[in-house]
Amino acid sequence: MIKSIKGFNDILQVATESSRPSAEWRKLETIITQVLDRYGYEQIRLPIVEQTDLFARAIGGATDIVEKEMYSFTDKSNPPTPLTLRPEGTAGAVRAVIEHNLLRGDAPKLWYIGPMFRYERPQKGRYRQFHQLGVECFGSEMADAEAELIAMSYLLWQQLGIDHELTLQINSIGEVEERRAYREALVTYLMDKKSQLDEDSQRRLTSNPLRILDSKEPQTQALLDGAPALTDFLGEKSQAHFATLQSYLKGLGIAFEINPRLVRGLDYYNKTVFEWVTDKLGSQATVCAGGRYDGLIGELKSINKDQAAKSEPAVGFAVGLERLLLLIEAINPFEQISACDVFIAVHPDVYLEGLIYAQELRQSRPDLRIRMASATSLKSQMKKADKSGAVATIIIAQQEIEAGQISVKTMQSGEQNSYAKDWFGSADNDLLPRP
Repeated sequence: MIKSIKGFNDILQVATESSRPSAEWRKLETIITQVLDRYGYEQIRLPIVEQTDLFARAIGGATDIVEKEMYSFTDKSNPPTPLTLRPEGTAGAVRAVIEHNLLRGDAPKLWYIGPMFRYERPQKGRYRQFHQLGVECFGSEMADAEAELIAMSYLLWQQLGIDHELTLQINSIGEVEERRAYREALVTYLMDKKSQLDEDSQRRLTSNPLRILDSKEPQTQALLDGAPALTDFLGEKSQAHFATLQSYLKGLGIAFEINPRLVRGLDYYNKTVFEWVTDKLGSQATVCAGGRYDGLIGELKSINKDQAAKSEPAVGFAVGLERLLLLIEAINPFEQISACDVFIAVHPDVYLEGLIYAQELRQSRPDLRIRMASATSLKSQMKKADKSGAVATIIIAQQEIEAGQISVKTMQSGEQNSYAKDWFGSADNDLLPRP
């Protein structure tokens, strides 16, 4: 029997162990789109396959993603081209911005949504094919860009009714030179304690030491209590930028915590990093992660050049949708979403008349979701109507055709009445009135 690949899940019309129902995905995506529209952000749709070099260069060869988790292969070209299923969205978005000259005389504000792919141990809310919302703001080096993204994400949590269970954590990781000096001090401090670090942190000590700061191992965190503080290495401009962001957030009424161990391990990140975290999902605390990455555009521009290219300021965030749906289910579940608003059950002898009526109703009431079953017995169709979750079932048989009427059964009460054929479009309809 052919089955889905481990960690690659079907999203069905009903809930499964690995996914919420597709109707909940649609509802979430609708709310997300509405919030992004309020801020004037525009959607881009990116390919799921990119050249492997894009991720190796953008994410970094010393990261777990590139070393262990990417789905990579070569295509059939001559010579073969190394390709990768995208493990994250920012690199592809930046590639598109550069390739299509979107920065020329503009400061694009973009978003995308879709599947990402990483080979790691599947667990609830974290799969090998997972889905992300990504939001990217280009062209502004001011702290207002971060403030706007954080405010946008906060509005999304409010619209979903989960804002009271999410905490905003922020930090500044400064600029490259400031971070390099801090890295040297951190490595010096940890080197004689290397044997006490967890295995991943020992490996990162020489490849990516800043990532040790967000280790989840208690013993490693205890060792870090006496480590140098990154804030002590920040220059005046970085400190001023961070102070401005804090003043904006306070003015917006958005509470935050400063987490001095919140970092990103790649050199193109700078200044602000932030995360929205919760204690309602066990160890998977982070729901949304973002930060400023002023160096990435220059890094990717320089791939085809012999020298460093001019970069551009940018900041963005990403939200894991599986994890977000789990949080919604735990805190403020969506109301049950029915398959339709109206179910039409038609006697097989007059089924053509029923088809015509349904088509006319769909045209006159585009706000309604209208469902029909095949031309089986009325009894069989009514069973399907009961399962559909419809507010009302329209019943059409020979007597309704002869009287020029429809019978309408209110599914919650079971009450059934006869009305004129155009009742659903009239002002007298108080069951499913026009919006």
